Amino acid sequence: MSTRLRLIFAGTPEFAVPHLTACNIPNVEIAAVYTQPDRPAGRGRALGASPVKQAALAARLPVEQPESLKSAAAQARLRELNPDLLVVVAYGLILPRALLAIPRLGGWNVHASLLPRWRGAAPIQRAILAGDTRTGVCLMRMEAGLDTGPVMLRREVAIAPDDTGGSLHDKLAALGALVLGEGLRRALAGEALQATPQPEAGVTYAHKLEKTEARLDWNESASVLERKVRAFDPWPVAEADLAGERLRIWGAQAMPGGHAIPGGIVVAGKAGIGIACGEGILRVTKLQRAGGRVVMAADYLNARPELKRA
Repeated sequence: MSTRLRLIFAGTPEFAVPHLTACNIPNVEIAAVYTQPDRPAGRGRALGASPVKQAALAARLPVEQPESLKSAAAQARLRELNPDLLVVVAYGLILPRALLAIPRLGGWNVHASLLPRWRGAAPIQRAILAGDTRTGVCLMRMEAGLDTGPVMLRREVAIAPDDTGGSLHDKLAALGALVLGEGLRRALAGEALQATPQPEAGVTYAHKLEKTEARLDWNESASVLERKVRAFDPWPVAEADLAGERLRIWGAQAMPGGHAIPGGIVVAGKAGIGIACGEGILRVTKLQRAGGRVVMAADYLNARPELKRA
């Protein structure tokens, strides 16, 4: 049995782009792509289109950019489009309950965690910060709560010891697109996907990242600081005071040992700059001075040879 689906896709950042591509398959008609309005970006603050808008225009898909979906006009427009299904991936605007009732099959959402762990805005980075060893993606039916809907499909993936917020983002974007594609193919084949309610146990919230979180406190353990460096790459990027200047830290490794005062340099050479922490040593391997480019620690030490020590 084969059928056709008319859907609306709603998404905004780069994470959502592979998912839009996954929807653009035979027997699926994308009636419209919803994305947030163009925002000022860059030094010139010129209006910039979202990654999803750019991808939609490249694929010659119609784009809608309402400021909100709460107005009667916005909801009337969605009814006019008459979708069978609404697919939402990192859209960034609140979807009122009445809107979810418009599509015949309701709304689907792809979320980058193993629900109910890490509901909310920053599940990828929070998983790294917490020291999780596994994460994944869930395809769920949308309901009024924040990432509370029953899960139809889920796939797990290991978090590698060197994964950053950026590398894990890319892994989960690709995995999410595969899961969404599987869901659509099964729906097109006439299958009613079973949705399992999320358990009440194990709920955690992935609150939005704040720039202030990226300041490294040398009194914390080296393992915690290493996870911060990884999680906050590429945004907002870890920052630390080191040897009299503020630096952005792009690469670091936690090491055992160290009984020096936190923040003090205990070793500095080709392998990196070892800094005493509340517990252990953080070896900084890649960093950036204010206004400068990202360099390896060895290159930084060439500019500051007074810091070198065995």
